[in-house]
Amino acid sequence: MDAGRSVTAHVEAQVRSAIRCRGIDPMREPEVVHEVIAECIGDVLATSSSSQLHSHADLAVVAQEVHHAVAGFGPLQQFFDDPTVEELWINEPGRVFIAREGRSELTTVVLTDSDVRDLVERMLRASGRRLDLSNPFVDAMLPDGSRLHVAIPDITRTHWAINVRRFVVAARNVHDLVAKGTLNMQAADFLEAAVISGLNILVAGGTQAGKTTFLNALLGCVPSGERIVSCEEVFEIRLSHPDWVPMQTRDASLEGTGEVPLRRLVREALRMRPTRLVVGEVRQAEALDLLVAMNSGMPSMATLHANSGREAVTKLCTLPLLAGQNISGDFVVPTVAGCVDIVVHLATDHEGVRRVREIIALPGRVENGVIEIADIFVDRGTGLQRAGGFPPHPERFARRGFDLAQLLESPVELAAAHGRAA
Repeated sequence: MDAGRSVTAHVEAQVRSAIRCRGIDPMREPEVVHEVIAECIGDVLATSSSSQLHSHADLAVVAQEVHHAVAGFGPLQQFFDDPTVEELWINEPGRVFIAREGRSELTTVVLTDSDVRDLVERMLRASGRRLDLSNPFVDAMLPDGSRLHVAIPDITRTHWAINVRRFVVAARNVHDLVAKGTLNMQAADFLEAAVISGLNILVAGGTQAGKTTFLNALLGCVPSGERIVSCEEVFEIRLSHPDWVPMQTRDASLEGTGEVPLRRLVREALRMRPTRLVVGEVRQAEALDLLVAMNSGMPSMATLHANSGREAVTKLCTLPLLAGQNISGDFVVPTVAGCVDIVVHLATDHEGVRRVREIIALPGRVENGVIEIADIFVDRGTGLQRAGGFPPHPERFARRGFDLAQLLESPVELAAAHGRAA
């Protein structure tokens, strides 16, 4: 065991020296690192008087460990290579947790304070984001698309707190989520038609409810001839759309200049000839800019933290007030009622499965300061079922060739129609 560790350490030292001499970026050129590791292992075998590597299995283990240490995330790399791991977090060096299928578990990985700092430095190297006493939080994207969040003392009590959120569900469109139990086929058909018809859609839910995954799936239904511009705090949206411009915010420099907030991104996006505007997550005053875009006829989508569809609507009526004292509820409430067309609310059930709990519509009417809501699909404990509501703008569906009545025909009506036909 000690001999094997000695060989691994020796090979690792040689590899690090080689990549420094050649100017290789190990995080961006992992295949080149594989070649360097093979060369260094060959050199060790050639110069070792007594073989310390006894088999091909030993060689593979050494190569993997060195690659993880140099071009990966060391002891954590095993979790990045595991497609079932949804999230990873470190509360302190000896307590590393992962989540699978919505359930958390304590791993056997034990790090040191130095290991944790080295890992964070490696993770941030390609992001351009910084972490120091004046900026004790960081939100960044890793090379594989995972989202990193770090908080350091004295914001945290003693240890660095690290969260890595991975995106293990790949959904090209909403129909890919039907097989995963997120929603049923009728709801998927309706939402696809709503996207194509250009309705404004808000995706709501709690933390880890699958909002970004669902937003990606909705965007997969956008016709290829349209131009999408997305605005996010950290890049999370991933599309294969042919005409898509993703933008993310930027922190202020050490001199306190150069910050680009989300509100500015939304305003700049409107100057980029989009036919679809996407805001990754609405948290603050950028909600006003989103509403202005929707009100100008720009089909838009966004995500929002909320515990229900109704609470999402209420929150969207509140956030724009943060934009300034000259913004009043008398303006915001009817604007939300007239702009937002569909709200999709997701939640994680007791088994860790992410499901659509309700799809509601805003017909555009306000009564005594309260926005009217129509239930289109609701899950009352037995799965998502058709309710009696209808979305606004049926003419947009018709213009795109969709029969809205047929899309939303209830199973009872559908069975009766088949019986008459028979």
